Amino acid sequence: MAMDEETPLVVDHVNSSTQKNHTIVNYKRDVHILSWAFLLIFLAYGAAQNLESTINTEGDLGTISLGILYLSFTFFSVIASVVVGNLGSKNTLILGTTGYWLFIAANLKPTWYTMVPASLYLGFTASIIWVAQGTYLTSTARGHALDNDLPEGTVIGKFNGEFWGMFASHQFVGNLITLALLRGGKGGSTTSTTSLFIVFLCIMTIGTILMCFLSNRSATEKEEEQDSSVSFCYSVVSLFKAVLALLLDIRILLVIPLIAYSGFQQSFVWAAFTKHVVQPTLGERGVGGVMAVYGVFDAVCSLAAGQLTSGLSTITIIVLSGAFIQTIAFLLLFVHYSLLHGVVGFLYPFLIAALLGVGDGVLNTQLSAFLGIIFKHNLEGAFAQLKFWQSLSIAILFFMSPHITLHVIVVIILVILCFSVAAFLFLILKVERAFSFCTAA
Repeated sequence: MAMDEETPLVVDHVNSSTQKNHTIVNYKRDVHILSWAFLLIFLAYGAAQNLESTINTEGDLGTISLGILYLSFTFFSVIASVVVGNLGSKNTLILGTTGYWLFIAANLKPTWYTMVPASLYLGFTASIIWVAQGTYLTSTARGHALDNDLPEGTVIGKFNGEFWGMFASHQFVGNLITLALLRGGKGGSTTSTTSLFIVFLCIMTIGTILMCFLSNRSATEKEEEQDSSVSFCYSVVSLFKAVLALLLDIRILLVIPLIAYSGFQQSFVWAAFTKHVVQPTLGERGVGGVMAVYGVFDAVCSLAAGQLTSGLSTITIIVLSGAFIQTIAFLLLFVHYSLLHGVVGFLYPFLIAALLGVGDGVLNTQLSAFLGIIFKHNLEGAFAQLKFWQSLSIAILFFMSPHITLHVIVVIILVILCFSVAAFLFLILKVERAFSFCTAA
């Protein structure tokens, strides 16, 4: 009789365990799918972006198009969280891929009438896809940590490490494809460039299809309980209140300089570095090889940084290490590369690319993990702030780069780097002090 009473408990335990294991698989499965989808989409877009300043040179069409793209990105980042909140993260991710597809298609016939509209639309879709990505990944990590009684900061760090490691490898894979298809030497032929963008369109299509297999996840419990009848206008009003409240938060104000710096250093690589350092030394085809090296170091350091992240202390150490390495890279750029000859001159762009890749991998993982930990009750707003300030700084440098020299750009970036690191350190001390006070109380 006792056995009969206990049997259901055993069955319930087995069913609960099985269900829990199924949930674990789903969390990890979604991270894998998200990572692979972004890899496929951005290996095409990233390689195309690297080439814009060197293949669409008439009237600086390529550089100006990217500037317009990131200005649009900046503007739409303000309302991106409303779109994500109304459509849901998964639907937003799928919609977001359409802008990248259209931008690559516009490059098949690059004119002001095709590139500018495509850039404007991509700015909108880029703003929503990145807010959705940050929200989706962080909520998935938090769910996994909650279901398995794991430290939230560690899981967020590892999930971000996997995503950004995969994402960063798009530079390696995409630029290897560029290197293979633009084999006609410096510049490549029109035919080889067209073939390259057709291949990119096919790869992007696969990435979009892959997004459809993601599970539906909400950012917070509050989102799950939100009344579906709430109007879009009410959401916009609520959004601006949330944005204003977040901008009055000293924590976001102190991390904004580091966010802006991450945008400046990315646009430097895409526009100034490829145009002023790589292309004059190795030709247009060499852009693919150097950016492939950049992608390898970016991917490896993203994975490593994610695995090492366990909380605010490790985030601080990793950010400082990345900032130090990027400082070395920018100081080396003061060495006039045109004076370097032979093997040293050939390897110079690869060395700078490797150092910049290390810093970018560190910043991407740690900024996402930091915002996910500090602003876990307002993920959409935090990641909207991340993409707003990043895209604004990227747009500024794209518009500035045709009119100022390489060394002036480097000086500006170094000043921003020093200020942003100082603000971040002050923020960490402030957060740690507040945490210690709450613990003591």
